[in-house]
Amino acid sequence: MTTRKMFHPGNPDSVKRVSSGPAGVRLRLALPTVLAAAGAAAACSTAAAAPSPTSTVSAVHTVAAVTTSKTQLKTAKIGRATVLTTSKGFTLYWFAPDTPTKSNCNGSCAQTWPPVKGPATASGVKGKFATIKRSNGSVQATYNGHPLYTFTGDTAPGQAKGNGLNVNGGVWHEVTTSGTAKHGGGSSSGSGGSYGY
Repeated sequence: MTTRKMFHPGNPDSVKRVSSGPAGVRLRLALPTVLAAAGAAAACSTAAAAPSPTSTVSAVHTVAAVTTSKTQLKTAKIGRATVLTTSKGFTLYWFAPDTPTKSNCNGSCAQTWPPVKGPATASGVKGKFATIKRSNGSVQATYNGHPLYTFTGDTAPGQAKGNGLNVNGGVWHEVTTSGTAKHGGGSSSGSGGSYGY
């Protein structure tokens, strides 16, 4: 086995010693291929328009905004109660069989009662917003320990057609933040969402 000096293309002043054994032969055979691929990649990247520093910064801020965005909720007066709604005014519901850490509405249930994506927030609403991980891996918003849902039966803002329904294995309730909820089949009343967990 002999040792030879080899020129390093990235730095004309540097010289590397390369063994002429089997490892050295593989290195010498692979080096031109690697350099050619790197040259082609560099040529392609310079052919495309180089992003300006401003557009790169904007892209970084856009990604940060997407990863930190929260579902915006609000409140609305429905009947004698102030209820939590989507930003478009659709009533939010909680499901009696759920627990603070688990949704029991999956599959066809979740198609009728779509889970609210977490995290979520609502300006001026007292209570605790948090999240749970659903069985499919998605993140669902919770309010005061209740996983949140909308109802496909509500076709316009201000409706609460799902309140008091006993379907999918349990009773559904509108999420109240104050006042007394409308009484449906199994509706509860009270404020702040104290629902017997």
